Amino acid sequence: MAKTFKALSALLSYPTKELADAAPAMRDAIARDGILTGEPCFALDPVISELATDDLIDLQERYVDLFDRTRSLSLHLFEHVHGESRDRGQAMIDLQMLYERHGLVIDAAELPDYLPLFLEFLSICPLDEACKTLGQTAHILAAISQRLAKRQSPYAAIFDALVALSALKPEAADVAALLEEPDVEPTDLAALDAAWEDEPVTFGPGDGNGCKDGLIAKLRAARRPAPEAPTQ
Repeated sequence: MAKTFKALSALLSYPTKELADAAPAMRDAIARDGILTGEPCFALDPVISELATDDLIDLQERYVDLFDRTRSLSLHLFEHVHGESRDRGQAMIDLQMLYERHGLVIDAAELPDYLPLFLEFLSICPLDEACKTLGQTAHILAAISQRLAKRQSPYAAIFDALVALSALKPEAADVAALLEEPDVEPTDLAALDAAWEDEPVTFGPGDGNGCKDGLIAKLRAARRPAPEAPTQ
């Protein structure tokens, strides 16, 4: 089990007092694992230190602004490649089946493509398999990293670390295609409403506007409990 993935999962979860108290243990777990080294490892220090020392309410507000209110920074991986299309539903079913084959059963209200959950799954996989599976998402991770860096957010370091751990490196063209999508600030309410507007799901020619995938829209806003922080 690679505790580095568990620690990165915790760092990407909604900040709580329990996570803040566990910040030193996360740093120690990453160091002891030894699978993340050099600059990608050192660059995690600011985000870990921020979690350990900043005001909790400020941390929570920044987290919500970034990951809950900004669609282009969504922690739901398939949001970036499938949006609200029917393909996303099948992709989530396939991912959930992959979890179950490895013995990870998730809560019925959880979306399988939620990045902290995905990293929690990788933490129970053999390291080679985990890095190869992570590599399938590398272009998404790289695009989010660039958007966070533009906002001067320490969270960018977490995504850089994940790209460094990926067995497959992102193709520049794939990252550029994702970066062409709108990147709306949560303070731009009109643009935000337009960006989060559900698109109709059609079932074939002649179906008109079809129906909206309301279940995904509702579950997207749900927050799962933070994973248990890695122990020393």
